[in-house]
Amino acid sequence: MVQRIRAWARGMACRVRQDSGMTTSEYAVGTIAACAFAAVLYKVVTSQPVMSALQSLLKDALDAKF
Repeated sequence: MVQRIRAWARGMACRVRQDSGMTTSEYAVGTIAACAFAAVLYKVVTSQPVMSALQSLLKDALDAKF
């Protein structure tokens, strides 16, 4: 009888420890975080101060005398 109870307890412990579906939710959270980061980066790069700095950098690079 004791062996049956131990086997049942081990079976229940194995079922409780399973991480079914965890990877899918982790991928979803990672995808949302990546999209949010891309949106913030897009807003920063397309802002007027950054655009003018990039244009100035490109202009200086193209106007360089060799």
